[in-house]
Amino acid sequence: MSDAQNPEPRGLIGRFLAASPDSVGKTLVVAVALCLFASMVVSAAAVSLRPVQEANKLRDKQLNVLQVAGVYEPGMNVAEAFAAFQPKVLDLGTGEFTDQFDATTFDDIAAASDPELSVALDNDPAGIGRKAKYRVIYLLRSPDGALDKVIVPVHGYGLWSTLYGFIALEKNGNDIFGLQFYQHGETPGLGAEVDNPRWKALWSGKKLRDETGEVQITVAKSQPAAGPDYYVDALAGATLTSVGVDNLVRFWVGEEGYGPFLTRLQAGEI
Repeated sequence: MSDAQNPEPRGLIGRFLAASPDSVGKTLVVAVALCLFASMVVSAAAVSLRPVQEANKLRDKQLNVLQVAGVYEPGMNVAEAFAAFQPKVLDLGTGEFTDQFDATTFDDIAAASDPELSVALDNDPAGIGRKAKYRVIYLLRSPDGALDKVIVPVHGYGLWSTLYGFIALEKNGNDIFGLQFYQHGETPGLGAEVDNPRWKALWSGKKLRDETGEVQITVAKSQPAAGPDYYVDALAGATLTSVGVDNLVRFWVGEEGYGPFLTRLQAGEI
C-alpha cells in the first residue's frame, strides 16, 4: 500500500491520536489529564464551599458557648441567642479589655502562631508551645445589665490531640458553671468521654481557687487535700487525657492565663 494511502501522522497530537490505546505514553497522558481535571473539580468545590464551612464553624462555636452557659434550648436560633453575649478582647497580661482588635473577628488561636501577638512558653503544662497575648472572652448579662456569667476559652494537649473548649464561670469569677470541649481527637470510649454529659456535670459548682487565691481545682483519681469543692473525678481508663484536662484548666485559670482578669472579676471591677 502506498504512502499516500497511509500517510505518517504528523505532529505531537497526530502521533498521540494514532498511538495504540494500550500504549504506555497514551495511558500516562490520560491518567495525568484525569488527575488534573479531578484536582480542579475538588479545588473549585473547596473554594465555593469555604464560606459555608466558615459559617458552620462559627455557628458550632456559638452553639458551644450557649451550651456551656446553660442557655441553649433545642430548636432555638443560635445566632439570635448568641447576640445576648458580649465578646471582649482581653489582654492576658493586664487582665483588662482592649479595643486594639475587633472582638467579633479577632482569631486568638491564629494569634498564638504570630510572634508579635504571642509569647513562647518556658513553663508549658498545657503543651501549647505559644500563648496568645490576647483572648476573646464572652460576657453574659442579665436583662438589667448585671453580669451573670463569663465564658473563657481554654485549650491544651491531651493524649492524642489538642482539646479546645470553654469554661463558664459565675460572676464571682471563682465558681464553675460548666466546662465543654468543642474540638478534640481523643480516643472514642475513653478520652473522648470528655463529651459525656455525666462527666461534664461533675464540673458544675466546683471552685477554682481557695481563700488564699491559690489554684486548687484538680482532675484526679482521688480527692485532693483541698476538699471536694475543688475536685473532679478523672475519666476511667483515660489517665493521660485526664491529666491533660487538669493541666490545661489549671494553666488557663492561673497567673499565666486568666489569673489577672479573674482577680479583677472577683474584686468586682468588671
